[in-house]
Amino acid sequence: MEWFNLSDNVNLLALIGAAAIILITLFTAGKYFKQMRDDKSEGELLEHNWDGIGEYKNPLPMGWAVMFLLTIIWAIWYYLWGYPLNAYSQIGEYNEEVASYNAKFENKWANPDHATLMGMGEGVFLVQCAQCHGILGDGMAGKAADLSAWGNEKAIVDVILNGSKGLGYPLGEMPAGLLDEDSAKAVAAYMVQEVSKTQKASDPSLVAMGEALWATCAACHGEDGKGMMGQSPDLSSYGKPAFVVDVLNRGKLGHIGNMPAFNDGRLTTVQKEAVGTYILSLSK
Repeated sequence: MEWFNLSDNVNLLALIGAAAIILITLFTAGKYFKQMRDDKSEGELLEHNWDGIGEYKNPLPMGWAVMFLLTIIWAIWYYLWGYPLNAYSQIGEYNEEVASYNAKFENKWANPDHATLMGMGEGVFLVQCAQCHGILGDGMAGKAADLSAWGNEKAIVDVILNGSKGLGYPLGEMPAGLLDEDSAKAVAAYMVQEVSKTQKASDPSLVAMGEALWATCAACHGEDGKGMMGQSPDLSSYGKPAFVVDVLNRGKLGHIGNMPAFNDGRLTTVQKEAVGTYILSLSK
């Protein structure tokens, strides 16, 4: 495999420049080593000294001045004519191809049905997520978050009792033990039925009690649960693909390291929605 194409003028120039820099460096270093060994200090000292240590009034070295000037000239030439800005590059071509493909992909799947989202989400999950969360999304015995417990009342109770961390919201991490278990169950019932409106509470009699206790959560998440303009997680999207998409975009600190933020173009908007749809289908 040819790794350095000498027919490319830019590569050839870079090779010549590197060789010239090495030769000049060796020559200059040898010259100054010889001077340090043979020359004796002489010349006019500056008026000031530091603890008896003076400094000579040395003129600017001609070689240094010439090299400095030539470096500036070469840099200007390189950017404007040798390899101008916005010129062709393989990285640029790749980015353009990816952007074009993603645009076609988004257009083709602009309105996917549930079955399509499930199939697409499962494929992306197995490639991007299963390495840490397991192919069943169960977190592989605590090595990562158990995604099969997301999106339901039980998961909310667990977060209230044990806290939540690693999402990097401005208001900080949610501490553990804000409510006792009975109160946590009531808040969870209220949240899924009235805040996120994703499902009926498993015990509707707890909803009223949960509403009375909601002030504990509203301090950070707001009365409507929407996170007070990004200061904390938007609980109104809990149990919906949008909540998973938010976690994907932000990344999360987990037990075995940091889950990267998938906001770098690796996944398109519809792929993130598909992953969210599939993960919520794993909920027990």
